[in-house]
Amino acid sequence: MRSVADTCALLAGGWTCYKHGVQYRTLGDSGLRVSALGLGSWLTMGTTVDAAGTRQLVQLARDKGVNLFDTADVYNRGEAELALAQALKDVPRHECVIATKCFFPMSKDVNDRGLSRKHIHESIHKSLKRLGTDYVDLYQCHRFDPEVPLAETARAMDDLIRRGLVLYWGVSQWPADRIAEVVELCRHAGFAAPISNQPLYNLFDREIELAVLPTSARHGVGQLVYSPLAQGVLTGKYAPGQAPPAGSRATETAGGEFIARYMTEKRLQVAAQLTAIAADNDLTATQIALAFCMRDERISSVLVGARSEAQLKENVGALNILLSPALLAELDRLFPIAVAEQ
Repeated sequence: MRSVADTCALLAGGWTCYKHGVQYRTLGDSGLRVSALGLGSWLTMGTTVDAAGTRQLVQLARDKGVNLFDTADVYNRGEAELALAQALKDVPRHECVIATKCFFPMSKDVNDRGLSRKHIHESIHKSLKRLGTDYVDLYQCHRFDPEVPLAETARAMDDLIRRGLVLYWGVSQWPADRIAEVVELCRHAGFAAPISNQPLYNLFDREIELAVLPTSARHGVGQLVYSPLAQGVLTGKYAPGQAPPAGSRATETAGGEFIARYMTEKRLQVAAQLTAIAADNDLTATQIALAFCMRDERISSVLVGARSEAQLKENVGALNILLSPALLAELDRLFPIAVAEQ
């Protein structure tokens, strides 16, 4: 554990700072510092968590030193952005890093989707209105769009930055070759290059270690990883051979479709082994799963989607946990990288 005194250290991944025990890491090759744990809003804010609950979670996150709040226009068709805006309305703007995204269809209109200049331009204005702010700190391309020239997307993002509507831009779930391509394109054209990628990453899904992480590091792109708890399966709440607990994500229509891939008997048994390992180390499975993601300085922040204050408090409890080499070796054995990156 580190003391509550503010400290900074120059590590391999860039400047890493601590304030009141919370770690802040630079995002890619930028000067932007984000908390090692960020609060996401997918399947929570504006859906399963009401306005009062969202305010409580945001306040607790801020009390614990979290400064990164991630959302997207498509999350419940803008409701997540609206909920986050209400929770942050009394927070000094400079004290928070607001990240949102565009790409997925927001209506049936043929142009209300993708990464064309038109959709990016219209989407940012709608997001800014919902978020109640003049700018977003980070604007992310939610997926790669093969139907739009990459130069068009990059120029559109550069325009938003020059206009002050966006401070930095990034991508989400882009493959390594596309990340390298867009950074090189931007540097050659004189555009602002993306500083972040938001990939799926957890003990079950480690494919980004193969190419995305090393490629991004070479090109100055940091990682904001999501679903670090595999939709809750890595917390140990789902026991093999038993029905999911009432009220859990696996019992919901909206969340159930995303968690289904983790709810196999084999993966539930592996998750149960993680719970046993955690108990042997006086930790929780949640803390080990999050600390595993945070162990790598190339990962700037780990996004969690807590539904309750109890969940968020447990998540924050992973911030200063350092996993021993022996424990990491045990995790490598239990959770091997089994699928080649696509």
